[in-house]
Amino acid sequence: MPPQVSSIAPVFGLAAHLGRGMQRIATDAIFGRARAIPRHIGGLDAAYLSGLLGRSVTSVSLLDGDAGTSSRARLALTGTDVPGSVFVKMPAETAATRMMGELGRLADTEVRFYRELSGQLGDVPVCHGAALDPVTGRFVLVLEDLAADGQPACEFPDTLHPLDPDRAALIVELLARVHATFWRRLDPYPWVYTASGDATSLLTGSLANAAARRLEGKTAIPVRTGQFINDNYRAVATLIDRGPHTIMHGDAHPGNVYFRNGKAGLLDWQAVRRGHPSRELSYTLITSMTTDARVGNQRELLDVYRGALHAAGGPEMDRDELWQRYRQAALYAYVATVITAGMGGMQDEGIALEGLGRAVCALEELDTVYALKASL
Repeated sequence: MPPQVSSIAPVFGLAAHLGRGMQRIATDAIFGRARAIPRHIGGLDAAYLSGLLGRSVTSVSLLDGDAGTSSRARLALTGTDVPGSVFVKMPAETAATRMMGELGRLADTEVRFYRELSGQLGDVPVCHGAALDPVTGRFVLVLEDLAADGQPACEFPDTLHPLDPDRAALIVELLARVHATFWRRLDPYPWVYTASGDATSLLTGSLANAAARRLEGKTAIPVRTGQFINDNYRAVATLIDRGPHTIMHGDAHPGNVYFRNGKAGLLDWQAVRRGHPSRELSYTLITSMTTDARVGNQRELLDVYRGALHAAGGPEMDRDELWQRYRQAALYAYVATVITAGMGGMQDEGIALEGLGRAVCALEELDTVYALKASL
């Protein structure tokens, strides 16, 4: 392909993707009442859920709910052979947040994950029903309520309650099992793409720079530590996304993890990607642990991962190569957290800034920019 064509193609791809997202949201606003899937959680009545679950639901009541990149709620159900409560996800309330979801294909990805991939994995919530309207982008996911009464107790960590090395080891063992399951088995899932291969990655560097500008007057965190990454995002993202590939969770920060019966599990499979494990490992350990705990244990945790990956049927990864790629892949933790903290609205501000602080420390401690420059 001529160079000018290969450079223009992603721009056309981005324009088409943006247009599709805006068209979905506009179509929903104009013609949404004629669509089968409800727009709001309040529309999930007994009749609709009976059809989606394939079981007779006689009553539905709201237990609690919140909002982020999607609208979420716990519902109490009665009926024939239905769970006493479920966790549901639907589109975000505001058009701006919905557009962020459209950019990341969040709804499409998570619905397809539960339809096509989740059955091959353990330690994920049970899916009772899933629906997606490709015309409007409306979706419904009805999942196992991990906080239900009578169920084994689940613990839900977050960034403000960092993980100790033992719990971090449980997570890297879980990631190893996920990665081994799909190692070099990607052909049946062409819809799972690399982060750098997505047309929307054309926007990432600009978003990171805009976020850094917003943050400079609001925090003492040296957000410009990652300036080289922001300015060269497409090149460095392509570097860390080189093969070999597997399927990754894509967003395994502590808020998307749970612990039950001495094992770790993963929530929110809306950012599933293909890529090299180092990207997932660096993001997870950097966001989940204090800097001191990570620095003191990261080499050993990578060894735990290597052993668990091989034991689960994956390859035996070279220790030094994984370490080098882990150092480079720390760029993703920085980009993700600077955009989240700087753009706002996606996460509690305290959590977002704590994650960003850890990511910036990691860039410095791992000498990530030097490691990237040496390989470009």
